[in-house]
Amino acid sequence: MPVFAANLTMMFNEWSFLDRFDAATEAGFTAVEYLFPYEAPPEVIADRLARNNLQQALFNLPPGEWAAGERGIAALPGRFDGLKADVEQALDYAAATGVKRLHLMAGLADPSDPEAASCYRRSVAYTAERLADKGIDLLLEPINARNMPGYFLNDFGAAERLITELGLANVKLQFDIYHRQIMHGDVAMALRRLLPITGHIQIASVPSRHEPDDEELNYPYLFAEIDRLGYGGFVGCEYTPRGRTLDGLNWFKPFARS
Repeated sequence: MPVFAANLTMMFNEWSFLDRFDAATEAGFTAVEYLFPYEAPPEVIADRLARNNLQQALFNLPPGEWAAGERGIAALPGRFDGLKADVEQALDYAAATGVKRLHLMAGLADPSDPEAASCYRRSVAYTAERLADKGIDLLLEPINARNMPGYFLNDFGAAERLITELGLANVKLQFDIYHRQIMHGDVAMALRRLLPITGHIQIASVPSRHEPDDEELNYPYLFAEIDRLGYGGFVGCEYTPRGRTLDGLNWFKPFARS
């Protein structure tokens, strides 16, 4: 049975960020993820996890100037020193929360630009080495151009090639089913082929990115397939509820902590 992680950036927005940990627990989740933890002190987040007996499934390394439109800096020339500082900040939060996987955002850059490609490869290799020292996996997530125009890593094939070429044991694919369906389709066959390099899975309906109980994907089939394939990681619920979060959790009730 998949272990679902509530995404506290997108779900439970009826509560303040820190109170979402409590709300997710009351709804039956045993794990959480979110985009960024950096506005709260690491010890405060650690306390929320501990008192709710929650596992921290995933969060992102710092993305640069998010409010100014940056979506990561790993592929941006001239930002390597900043990336190294960001890695250390993320490791402080990882130590507090016990997280074992971090996602590195590539940034907005042309995938065909050799300089951007070189910067990205260097950033991935450096970050992976630092995380490996702490027993943490580095995740790379292809993101579709409809939701994030201009994003450097916008193709599953490119992510697979880089992971294979680097050959680093702790560099893995973040397989977001929503992005996969929009970019390429063929979700089930891709899961079968890419599961050996997959470190995290995320879900949402397509095309609206809501609860995984409607629209064009058959999630009950995909959940069964994930089980059949022997996936032992988390499945992140990275979706925007149609209405109030709790009203949309009927799909989740069979998996909730009793």
